[in-house]
Amino acid sequence: MVKVPDYVAGHDLLKGKSVLLTAAAGGGIGFAAAQRCAEEGCRAVVISDIHERRLNEAVEKLQQAHPETAITGLLANVASEEDVQNLVDAAEEFTGGVDVLINNAGLGGSKNVVDMSDDEWLRVIDVSLTGTFRMTRAMLKKMQPRGAGAIVNNASVLGWRAQKEQAHYAAAKAGVMALTRCSALEAADFGIRINAVAPSIALHEFLKKTASEELLASLESREAFGRAAEVWEIANVMVFLASDYASYLVGEVISASSQRA
Repeated sequence: MVKVPDYVAGHDLLKGKSVLLTAAAGGGIGFAAAQRCAEEGCRAVVISDIHERRLNEAVEKLQQAHPETAITGLLANVASEEDVQNLVDAAEEFTGGVDVLINNAGLGGSKNVVDMSDDEWLRVIDVSLTGTFRMTRAMLKKMQPRGAGAIVNNASVLGWRAQKEQAHYAAAKAGVMALTRCSALEAADFGIRINAVAPSIALHEFLKKTASEELLASLESREAFGRAAEVWEIANVMVFLASDYASYLVGEVISASSQRA
């Protein structure tokens, strides 16, 4: 196993920009991305989640670490169109205009197709794929008149490769990839960039609670470095895609892993 590299200091990649992130409470990729955005010089950060306690705790941590940045949290469920509209409107008001949207909200689970109910299938699709669509649609309506903006979607290597008991999640993430590519061509006409990152395994406390040690060890063993990604390593790719360093990337899906196929 190759050791985890040192945490990379911020370089003002998002200096003066505002960002809205979904599913950013807790200790996963979303919170790491919110933290990274503040470290990279964002003037305003809005995080959303469906868990009120964890959302408040996340906001407090971010505010304490970055008092120079305007930070707030808003309850929202991307499976609700009303919530999405309210979230985008409130974020626009708080920031004076959202420059970057990071679509991190997603839902997984493990179930063989033969045992999977319609509700289990639809719930994963609704949050992971349709939720990304709802947020993208709502945000584009704000960004297009301004002629600028960036949207970063969280996909997965499962959008490319197969794994047992993951048909619903893999289908949703493959859909996120296709949505990214198609919407990016439409958004490019207005000077807006849409791209995605496809992680394989990023280790955090929630994943440790929901997946067996045997499964995690098996997934880690497939990685080139022999370890899972740190959540901040995935957040780094999101920040890059959100930044002006990615100014010519349109509809790209960057594999943040060694498991594209």
